[in-house]
Amino acid sequence: MAQVDIGIVLYPGVQMSAVLGLSDLFAIAARSATRSQTAVPDIGVHQLHLDCAASGQLVATPPAEGPPVAASRYDVLLLPPSLQPPISPAEAEPFARCLRDHHAQGAVLAAVCGGAFVLAQTGLMHGRAMTTHWTYAQTLQNRHRDVHVDTDRLVIDGGDIISAGGLMAWIDLGLILVNRFLGPVAMADTARMMLVDLPGREQRYYSGFLPRLSHGDTAILKAQHHLQASEGRDARLDVLAKQAGLEPRTFLRRFAKATGLTATDYAQRLRVAKAQELLQFSQQPIERVAWQVGYSDPGAFRKVFHRIVGLTPGEYRQRFHA
Repeated sequence: MAQVDIGIVLYPGVQMSAVLGLSDLFAIAARSATRSQTAVPDIGVHQLHLDCAASGQLVATPPAEGPPVAASRYDVLLLPPSLQPPISPAEAEPFARCLRDHHAQGAVLAAVCGGAFVLAQTGLMHGRAMTTHWTYAQTLQNRHRDVHVDTDRLVIDGGDIISAGGLMAWIDLGLILVNRFLGPVAMADTARMMLVDLPGREQRYYSGFLPRLSHGDTAILKAQHHLQASEGRDARLDVLAKQAGLEPRTFLRRFAKATGLTATDYAQRLRVAKAQELLQFSQQPIERVAWQVGYSDPGAFRKVFHRIVGLTPGEYRQRFHA
């Protein structure tokens, strides 16, 4: 019977509750698969730390008794989330070096939330898409300009590299790995046992709009402040260009360069953010919410809301209403 070895990397600041939760998830999955299938691989889960005395290799954290076990070949190396600020490039580099070596030997690399900073440090994400927690998106993008950071998606499965956003997205990632190695029946049984949804959510259901304000273009920042003050309702090009003191065409070009969005999309995201607040904390009808955030056509509001959030206004209220 085949053996699947999963290494959980204990980098500085790692969230130990996720480390233990992943270990439990894989144990539940293994028991479920054994009950429902005749031939399934054994799942070995190892907590790994960086042993400077062993030439900077990843080695298994020893049990209560016995010496450390040298890391050999792993099917998956997993970077859990962190409750600390993102790990520095200098701290991440020794781990990244090990990850590159194991990836070259065929290991799947997987990162959750803040673990994305260690994964990105490997250089293996050049030109590829990855996700992290939405509050870390700009920091990650600033550090790694050659990576496409997409926090609309909760999980991005690239086959050899998987990333997940959010502190609790380790559950989604764990279930995806269960599906890969033990099959969909074991994945569904594990989710049922843990009382969690199957993978398929999107991070944009939960994220807010964090505008880019540290770009250094003071003229564009004035227009952004105007948009913020009006919650996106006053997005007329002539007004915004005047606020910035620029010609309209120059304004549009510099706004997109500074913020990563067109002025229209920026204003829509501000309006939708306000709509999310009203849907969550008020009883107003959706048509009234649409009007309050600047849409006279409720149908147009629903289309914009769905495009940005991934849910209809009604679905959003049903899921998140306080």
